[in-house]
Parts: sequence; structure tokens; C-alpha cells
Amino acid sequence: MATAARTLTRALRTSARPSTRAFTAAPRVAFRQGGRRFYSSEAPKSSSSAWIWGVGAAALGAGGYFVWQQDASAAAAPKTFAPKFEDYQAVYNEIAGRLEEKDDYDDGSYGPVLLRLAWHASGTYDKETGTGGSNGATMRFNPEASHGANAGLKAARDFLEPVKEKFPWITYSDLWILAGVCAVQEMLGPAIPYRPGRSDRDVSACTPDGRLPDAAQAQDHLRNIFYRMGFNDQEIVALTGAHALGRCHKDRSGYDGPWTFSPTVLTNDFYNLLLSEKWQWKKWGGPKQYEDKTTKSLMMLPADMALVQDKKFKQWVEKYAADNELFFKDFSAVIVKLFELGVPFAEGTENQRWVFKTTA
Repeated sequence: MATAARTLTRALRTSARPSTRAFTAAPRVAFRQGGRRFYSSEAPKSSSSAWIWGVGAAALGAGGYFVWQQDASAAAAPKTFAPKFEDYQAVYNEIAGRLEEKDDYDDGSYGPVLLRLAWHASGTYDKETGTGGSNGATMRFNPEASHGANAGLKAARDFLEPVKEKFPWITYSDLWILAGVCAVQEMLGPAIPYRPGRSDRDVSACTPDGRLPDAAQAQDHLRNIFYRMGFNDQEIVALTGAHALGRCHKDRSGYDGPWTFSPTVLTNDFYNLLLSEKWQWKKWGGPKQYEDKTTKSLMMLPADMALVQDKKFKQWVEKYAADNELFFKDFSAVIVKLFELGVPFAEGTENQRWVFKTTA
């Protein structure tokens, strides 16, 4: 099943950008296996072990210059390396080449969980205090690694560790965000401009629990969480469209199931399904969640349903459901904003972002 879904994805990559209707017309059974959920608070889980600092590499400020010792000798002169676009493209290619390396991982792609890692690394930002955000990669340490919302993300961090070892000059902070960019583009999403310059921080910079969305809550909670980061209603709805990807897991969040029939292909199906399907409470022993009446194979979280229960949110759900290109345009803009929250980029780099070539 996973192979069939990936084969269809590769075929679509060689043709024009697919519309939502193209996926609706495809055999739905090919997409009913899951990926990884993108956001929402998850039940606490045993903590991941603390991660050590980068292998022999340290970022010098936010300017993108790196220095390390070539050998263990104290007398050895440090080597300075100024990475260029081609170097970051090589990292992108390495990640893209490994996304589907394990057929038994969810529906065969690490894309959704890598995007979720980048999201959760960025979504801790507080505009009032200037703390959190993607600068630091503090999820390598407890207590942040064991926050309920981050359950299951050790899989994404472990997946990227060999990439870090192969490219020791890149910071974990930049690597995690680059992986999120790669995931979106390789899952047929829009181009996501990328700007490097994040530096890694230690455990003292870990953010408190509770800064990420709680899936059980409604519109007031969503606004409190996202307004704290500096987002508006339109941006909240655009970001949530990433729920077209991945699925929830009972052993992590407590919730279970995918949002769409194509959990490794980014489209506006999340919005279409919210509006077109009839949703009912799922009768089971887990937390409250919705299931579609037609197949009972899809799910929506209470926080998802708030997007159609709130009039201001719903108008954007309707716009994105009707126009996949509009969704892609707005999603690209807001994900770039999310990924750059709290990053002290060097002056003059505001418009210096790169768009990586996809591997297909």
C-alpha cells in the first residue's frame, strides 16, 4: 500500500502541479495509511535522552560561518568554512534521498514528522519576551524533549542525526528547519524560501511547556497560542492546512488516524474535507475526536473543527478549499514566517533567501 502511494506521488511530480480534484478522483484506498501528525498537544511520554552539542562544529553567531578543529591536537589551526547555496542544497538532497528509506515507517515517508519537528521547534516563540523559536534547537534537551506536544519527535531527530554527522558544519537549528522545507517541497507542496543563520543553544534556553496548541481546545485557545507568536486569523488557518499531511498516533497523542486520504501529498484536501464531509464524534475509549461518517477512516481534532465553527476562521477555510494555489501561496508565506521566528539573522539578509531544487 505504501509503495502504491509513493509510486503515484512520483508520477505526479513529473506532470503539472496536481489539483485537489486529482486526488479526490484517485483510488482512496491507496492513501489510507498514515503519516505523522503535524501539530497539537500530545500526552506526556518518557523523555528522550539529552542530545550533545554538534559534532566538532560551532556556529559563529548568525552569519553562517563555521569553525572546527581538524584533529585533536591543541596546536592544530582551526579551519573556517563559509557554506554557500550549493552546500545547503547538498544537505537538502541528502534528506530528500532518505525520506522513503523505510517502508515500514508509517506510510513510508518521514516527511510529515520532519515537518512537525520544524514546526514544534519554531512554534515556541513568544513575541513579548523574545524567547523560543527555531533558534537554538533546544528540543535536544530535557525538559523540552519530554513536553507532551513533542511526543514522538525523537524519531525525526534520530533520522537527522546521520545527516548532521555527514555535514558537521550545519547547526541543528538550521538543519531542522531545512528538513521541514525539504519535507514540504518533496511532498508536492509549494516552494519554501530558506534563510540560514540559526545558532544552537544549551539547556538553559529550553522553553516552558504549554506554548504549543492543545488539540482538545477551540478557537479562543488557538488565538491565544498563535497571537502570542504574532500570527493573525488568516495565518492560523493557512498553517493548519498542513494537516493534509500525516496522522495522529494512539501511543503518542492519544488520538488516532489521518486527516486526509493522501497523508504524504500536500493539497488543500484538509479544508475540502472539513467542509464537505459529515463529521461525528468517534465512539471509542480515547480522547474526544471526530470521524467522517462515510468511511470512518478519517479524523478531525476538536481544534480542527473550531476552524469551521468560528465565522472568521471559516471564511478562510472556504477560500482555501476553493483555491489550492491560493492556499499554497499563503502557506508558503506563513511557514517562512514561522520558521524565522526569534532568529537573530545578520543585518541585510531580510531578502536573501534560497529556494532549493527538488530531487524529483
